[in-house]
Amino acid sequence: MEPLKNKTGDGSKFLLLGMGFLLSTLLFGLLGAIEYAFPGVWRDVFSFEKIRPLHVSSAVFWILTTAVGCVIYFFKDHNQGNIKNFFLVRIIFFVLGGAFVVILISYCFGVFGGREYWEFNPWMALPISVGWLLFIYFFISNLKTLKNQPVYVWMWFTGVLFFLFTYIESNLWLIPSIRNNLVKDMLIQWKSYGSLVGSWNLLIYGSSIYLMDKLHEEQKYSHSSLAFWIYFLGLFNLMFNWGHHIYTLPTEPYVRHISYFVSMTELLLFGRMIYHWKSSINTARKNFNIEAYRFIVAADWWVFLTLGLAIAMSIPAFNVFVHGTHVIVAHTMGATIGINSMLLLAYITFIFRSNQIGNTAIKRGFWLMNISLFVFWMVLIGVGVIKAYWQFTNPNFIYSEMIISLRPYFYIFLVSGAILIVGILLIVLPLFKRGLASNYK
Repeated sequence: MEPLKNKTGDGSKFLLLGMGFLLSTLLFGLLGAIEYAFPGVWRDVFSFEKIRPLHVSSAVFWILTTAVGCVIYFFKDHNQGNIKNFFLVRIIFFVLGGAFVVILISYCFGVFGGREYWEFNPWMALPISVGWLLFIYFFISNLKTLKNQPVYVWMWFTGVLFFLFTYIESNLWLIPSIRNNLVKDMLIQWKSYGSLVGSWNLLIYGSSIYLMDKLHEEQKYSHSSLAFWIYFLGLFNLMFNWGHHIYTLPTEPYVRHISYFVSMTELLLFGRMIYHWKSSINTARKNFNIEAYRFIVAADWWVFLTLGLAIAMSIPAFNVFVHGTHVIVAHTMGATIGINSMLLLAYITFIFRSNQIGNTAIKRGFWLMNISLFVFWMVLIGVGVIKAYWQFTNPNFIYSEMIISLRPYFYIFLVSGAILIVGILLIVLPLFKRGLASNYK
């Protein structure tokens, strides 16, 4: 297979910055895990109130920054290198990347003011919105027509537009009439966060279909009816998947049931597409791009596991039972690390594949990452179920006693998390070297 006719240029700088945010995610995740296993260890230096938003925001920035970089890179290749206003890419990089870095620094100094997942000062929403508006303009200015376009172009187009809409929606709490109404405030928050995830999923899933076509060396999947079904379900999911986040709020039951059904159907079809793609790609292409192929296959397994947990969580009685416990965290980790991060790593290994730095380390890291992630995931589910059982069967339970009883699980949580970090480092550090070599050779 020929390399992409695409200079690495500014598009790949997003990937390097994204991997930097991934390293930040790992660092603060490890600090948080240590805090769980040994409560109060960082209290006087770096409290959990700082560690959690640093970890969560770093993870969001890793996904967003890398997804934007992959879309720019692949979109340029889709247009055969004919890109207008490419100078905007550099501006977008500095505006978005600069805002994300400033936010993490502000957390370190205890400067907050936002809401869950976006806990930074609301003023920082301005550069993020400006950067994303520039990204929309860049994309649309290079989109000649939507007629007869492959599905991944439709997914990117929809994802970039809806992200801005839902991000603005997530800041509606700044309006006093919404902020002062608890139910309305929580409803809009959870709705917007669910839709934001749907928006970046369109960017990531669109890139996966692009890559599957690229590895197959023909546009077999991007024009298939199955791909467009995934697109329409993903779009519906983006608009309505928030329903299953609000079981505890007074809304119509049919909204929750429909939204959860759609979100699970999307995962099922996406997993089915990867499964059939695996059997159709020939050995030569598979071996030439073994790293990217391996991460896509891993994402397929995590689609299966995440879908199974999602089905269990769709049962209202079980959802109420585990709502607010580590089961929800396990579901998030499975989707964020197992699906999204595996796919993003597949794109990075493909883009930086020309330089074979660290092949053995990446292979070892891949297996460490997946095995430890599975243990990590299972521990979170176990802790969540135990916590839920305590809460529902011991109405007068003492929270500190319950946490002490969970301490052995937290030790396993810490060890598996540390091994997970080692696995990811074995993957990311060689990729970072490849990226630097590609940009500055």
